[in-house]
Parts: sequence; C-alpha cells; structure tokens
Amino acid sequence: MHFIDLKSQYRHIETDVSERIQAVLEHGQYINGPEVRELETCLAEFTGSACCIGASSGTDALLMAMMALGIRAGDEVITTPFTFIATAETIALLGALPVFVDIEPDTCNIDPALIEAAITEKTKAIMPVSLYGQCADYDAINAIAEKHGLPVIEDGAQSFGATYKGKKSCNLTTIGCTSFFPSKPLGGYGDGGACFTNDAPLAKRMRETRDHGQNRRYHHPRLGINGRLDGIQAAVLLSKMALFPGEVKKRGDIGKKYMEALDDTRITLPVIRPHNTSVFAQFTIRIADRDALHKNLQEKGIPTAVHYPVPLHRQPVFNQPDARLPVSDEVAKCVLSLPMHPYLTHDEIKRIATAVKEAL
Repeated sequence: MHFIDLKSQYRHIETDVSERIQAVLEHGQYINGPEVRELETCLAEFTGSACCIGASSGTDALLMAMMALGIRAGDEVITTPFTFIATAETIALLGALPVFVDIEPDTCNIDPALIEAAITEKTKAIMPVSLYGQCADYDAINAIAEKHGLPVIEDGAQSFGATYKGKKSCNLTTIGCTSFFPSKPLGGYGDGGACFTNDAPLAKRMRETRDHGQNRRYHHPRLGINGRLDGIQAAVLLSKMALFPGEVKKRGDIGKKYMEALDDTRITLPVIRPHNTSVFAQFTIRIADRDALHKNLQEKGIPTAVHYPVPLHRQPVFNQPDARLPVSDEVAKCVLSLPMHPYLTHDEIKRIATAVKEAL
C-alpha cells in the first residue's frame, strides 16, 4: 500500500505528459517558455485570481511574496508554529522575526482570536497556513489585517483546490502561495510553486523578484532571487490540471469515507468547517498512544506519517523555551496521518479502518 500513489495517477496521463515534455525538448525554451505562461493563465482562471506567478518552489513563492511586500530585517511576521518549517524559514531568511500564534484545537489552523494581541509596531504581515488541505478563517484574519493596515499571505501549500465560503484557496488574501511538490494535491515531478494576487503592481514586483529583480534584461531595480518555474514542470502540471478537478472531488469523498469508517472510535477525527471544503492533503487523526498505533499499522503493511512532530517554536533554529503555545505543543504529540490520495480504493479504506480499530 502506498501512502501517496503517484504511479496510478501517472498511468492516466502518461501519453499527454510525454507529448508535452517532448514539445519542451523540441522548442528548447526551458526557462520562461510558453508552457509556463499557459500554466499561469490556467491556474489564475482556476482560482479566480487576476494574476498567477509561477515559482521554483512553494518556499520560493513565500519568499517572493514577502520580498515584493518589502519585508526586511527587523520586521515581524505573525504565523503559526504548527506547520512545515518553510513557512517560518522564509521569514527568518529575510532577517525578520516569525511571531508564533497558537492554533485552534479542532482544525489545527491559526487561531484568529489570538492574532491581534501579537501585533506590534514592527508587524508587517500575517502569514496563516491552510493546514492539511483546509483554509483558515480568512474573514476573521482579513478583518484584523485591514484594521491594522497589514497584508495577509496565505501559505496554501497544502490547500490548493480547497474552498472557503465558495472562493478558492490562494484567492482569499493579499497574496496566496502554493507548492507543487510531488506529494501536494497538485504536484509536479520536481519542485515548483506559484503566487497569486489581484493586485497588478504587486504581481509585477513578484515577477521581477523571481527573476533576479530585473524589469528588463540587465536592469535590476530591486533585489531578487532565481525563483523561476521551469518549463518541463509546467508541462507536467498542465497535464495534471486535466485530472485535478476530479481528483479534488475524490479527495473529499475519500475523506468522508474515512470519517464514516472511523466515527465510532476514540480517535479524534479532522474537523472541517461547514463553510469549507478540504482537499485532504493529509488525513490526519489524533490519538494519545500514537506511537503504538503507528507501530501496529506498520506491522500490517499500512504506512503512516507524522505532520508535524515538533512545532516550530521547539525547533533548535527557532527555540523559544518560554513560548506558551499549549495547543500546538499538545497536538504535536498525538497527530498521525493515514494514507491519502485520489486513487485510494474502497477496499483499501476498509482495510485501513479495520486495522485501526483492531489496534485500538
């Protein structure tokens, strides 16, 4: 059994992927070629955003977003400690300080009720994460940001394709960023990412930032990075976009089947807000004796993973021994992710659920 099954997906698009990659090899425009522009148009239309800027990774997308907003050394950016390190890593790389705010105990997304108290005169942005495939509470977050004149950057690395009150993830805030790492809901065959915005001047700054800060050849009005999405990854993603809407629906259906199959157990199941849809980048449960369940499932050939075992305020690079973020600390001890991908069969779900119940 696969934790994420990319091979089954590939079998559906093998011919189209090969043809699109061959086209890139034939025209030889490997950087900023026609596939990148086509993909940016396709992704912007999918999210409903005015502008999409392809990036070399989800990490670089976050970096580009903050650089375009002018975030620099000495600034503060409010974010969550319960996420992959890239979220806070990019803040620190700019010399800014990640200010961690605790999470909601049910969704594991940043708790909007705690954000305002963390704002200081040094705060320059709020960066929530749409964790496990579900968007954070952006109405509440945007209202706080507007009150204080702050931009909001959605880290939507896990939520591309999800909706919040009918609107797509990555079109909910000043800038939305996502990742096309292979295991993401929409993943390439290597690294990739994108930024989204409805602000044309901001989009222009992000485009310049991703290309060494230049607005024309050998003219650099700003510092930038080499953050470009390559043409072969764009070709792969264009092939996958044909499947993606159907895969989003399948992910939702599989999430519901898991919920039904595990409803009568002592496991804490994911909570999806009524106004949200989730793409279930992970199907993450909570259980006190996580290690025992992990070992039991492993012995039965069922792979699991932990997202995330150490919250960022406890990581050596950010170590904040005096930080009081009790929900993040507690959740990190008991989360366990079960296999999740659009090609998970009914029999596999039944086998996993049965194995979980037997272990309990």
